[in-house]
Amino acid sequence: MNFDQLTDKDIDDLIKLPKRISNPSARWQEKPGHKQRNFNIVAENHSFTVYQRQNLFDDKDFSCGLKVIKPDGQPLTLLRYNGGGHIHGDIQFACHIHSATEKAILAGRKPESHAEATALYRTLEGALACLLEDARIRGLSNVKKDEPDLFESE
Repeated sequence: MNFDQLTDKDIDDLIKLPKRISNPSARWQEKPGHKQRNFNIVAENHSFTVYQRQNLFDDKDFSCGLKVIKPDGQPLTLLRYNGGGHIHGDIQFACHIHSATEKAILAGRKPESHAEATALYRTLEGALACLLEDARIRGLSNVKKDEPDLFESE
């Protein structure tokens, strides 16, 4: 697989590859303005990481993502689940999912620059639950999807 010229099919294959977290007890680390933890993942012939990042001052400012580690050791973000703590293009303060695309890679942009709004989660744990399911990742217990918001207008 040529990581400099990934096709949308290559990206989809990497995302759908069954994966398992090898360090489920990864600890949070405090950094300036946020806390973060990283999980290592093993899968067939590829290495991945999943990260969680939470702003310490704004509960809606969070991110979790899936990165594949390329043969040169550099990470490439395949998926990123963001909270609604910021504006992203036409997405106004709503949770959104970034996904890598062949088009972005060929244009020299961030691979995961494409984003779509979502109502699938509202919290970092809910985002992680969605990411684990979408990317076929096993090895973490007690991660729960967010309950539907009964007061959110359609």
